Amino acid sequence: MTARLFAAPLDLGNVRLRNRFVSAPMERNYCEVDGTMTDEYIAYLERRAAGGAALVFTEASYVRADGKGRIRQMGVDVDERIPGIAKMAEAIHAQGALVGVELNHGGRTAQGSVSGFVPVAPSPIPCAVVGGEMPEQLDGDDIEHIIECFGEAAARCQQAGVDVISLHGGHGYLIHQFLSPAYNHRDDKWADPALFVNKVIDAVRTMAPDIALGLRFSAFEAVDGGLDAETTRARIDAIDTDRLDFLDVSAGNYESGQWIIQPGEWPRGLLAPFSEQYTRDFDLPVGVAGRISSPEVAAQIIESGQADFVSMARTLHADPDFPNRALDGGRYRPCIACNYCIDSLAAGPVPCSVNPWVGRELEQPSKPAAAAVRVAVVGGGPSGMAAARDLALAGHRVDLYDERGSLGGDFALASRLHEYPEYLRIVDWYLAEISDLDITCHLGTRVDAAALAGLDFDAVVLATGGRGPEVDLPGADTRRVRDVREFLESGDPAPAAITIFGADREAAAVADDLLQHGTEVVMIGPQETIAHDVGRRGKIVLLPRLAKSANLTTHLSSIVTRIEEDWMVISTAGDERVVDAPGELLISHGVEPRTDLLAAVRSLAPRLGVHTVGDASGDGGSIHAALVTAADVAAKITAAADAREVSA
Repeated sequence: MTARLFAAPLDLGNVRLRNRFVSAPMERNYCEVDGTMTDEYIAYLERRAAGGAALVFTEASYVRADGKGRIRQMGVDVDERIPGIAKMAEAIHAQGALVGVELNHGGRTAQGSVSGFVPVAPSPIPCAVVGGEMPEQLDGDDIEHIIECFGEAAARCQQAGVDVISLHGGHGYLIHQFLSPAYNHRDDKWADPALFVNKVIDAVRTMAPDIALGLRFSAFEAVDGGLDAETTRARIDAIDTDRLDFLDVSAGNYESGQWIIQPGEWPRGLLAPFSEQYTRDFDLPVGVAGRISSPEVAAQIIESGQADFVSMARTLHADPDFPNRALDGGRYRPCIACNYCIDSLAAGPVPCSVNPWVGRELEQPSKPAAAAVRVAVVGGGPSGMAAARDLALAGHRVDLYDERGSLGGDFALASRLHEYPEYLRIVDWYLAEISDLDITCHLGTRVDAAALAGLDFDAVVLATGGRGPEVDLPGADTRRVRDVREFLESGDPAPAAITIFGADREAAAVADDLLQHGTEVVMIGPQETIAHDVGRRGKIVLLPRLAKSANLTTHLSSIVTRIEEDWMVISTAGDERVVDAPGELLISHGVEPRTDLLAAVRSLAPRLGVHTVGDASGDGGSIHAALVTAADVAAKITAAADAREVSA
């Protein structure tokens, strides 16, 4: 029943979706700096089309240069962009999917450091989230010019073979700024919140009459003075929806970014109740976004009539085959909603924590090894499981060893914490994958070089992880002192009180979890801020929660200089003082690679070498880094095996 529901076609204007899965607009920074489409981006989008999505959108694409908000954002602002878009459209069409482009202007969210222009907006209200540059207020002539730019951009897309245009009327961008009482303080005719978007709709319909046209909007802003759900509905009622072919419901703006890209702690499908009234009251297909990361949630939304199609960004970022797997009931790689993708936007091309080939589709191996070899993988954390899986998929014979009684490593420990409820999904996915492949698991087995010596492995992969650095503190014998990972591995219940030396990602997550259990937590960190090593979106919910907790005491920019039974001496900028510090002391100072086995295993000189991955290689520190090193090492071993076969 569910598969038939997903497979039902849907008409958007003059085009037909083959199913109800839409690869939503998602900024990726895969274009050239000037906004031109690249082969890497085409390969990424083509892969989502091959995975079964009915409609594949590119991203919020700027219609005028001063509306650019990302370093390598896609542009539709000049005719020079057309050939790249046409090449992209041809590739997606070849996979049986439709092509969509989302037209946008950043307004107050675009900054001169990126675009090279002074930002413009309906009213001069800066956006502190992206730097706080004061925008110039648009005059009437410039507003009319931007409207023309939307129409011209749509014409370029139509010429390039694009099937669907979505106007970005949400997330705090220019159309949204005109709609919102928080950002439109004008007293001229453009104070009418619907006038700008209606004129944009008219321009697009005039200049690209054959293209399907829709509007994406935020159901609410969740900021003081902004649009609530009732006011948004009034705005949509005032828009010329009779000239649209669909609506697509999202939420939030830059000041409430947690509603644009929701954290993993929040319920899946949480925006569907807000799309329901639009599905019911408008004679248009309606889509909805928001943590739709399982077939069950997608099915419930469509079956209940809350939406006609589902808009998925991170879900298909993590696994482009999600639509096909939802249709055939197969296994899919789950998104864990860690928001590493969105937090990487400012730096460049967007990766994925759980899919190491995102953005690298052109490099991904697609053929099995010509020569199968035998490989030992020592360590069953994420990098070890990933290396074992990739090697087995290539056709190699793999033995996977771990000294613990179960796979998953420290990442599985982290999945128990309040902040990371989705993390266990990727561990379970690897376990299921491993059980289906030719991988022999040896759990509860501590491996040394002697044990490997007589087994004639062609290659050895060390995924032995890391350990917390040794911390020698005066008075450490007065109470129990453990690394934070040792504490998690012990499974000990939450104590009445605890002190944590460190304010990094792990310290923050453990403190947050213990606070949920009523523990009194004292955090002493050399860092100036809590979770300095986590991106803004990754802690957008965490930090306010910690700040509100009456049970958390923090001493930042401080180090512990002496430990006593119930108190400690800490130093802040060279000034020492005594602070209450109850309970045992947990140390959270990162990890150092475990290299105990490295030299000894290298002495065995396996034919295809010894390789380190994840924390053991020094390239860990995140699930993304761990999985990328694992994927690359597996590909390297396969290439070496094939080269050896050819030379032989």
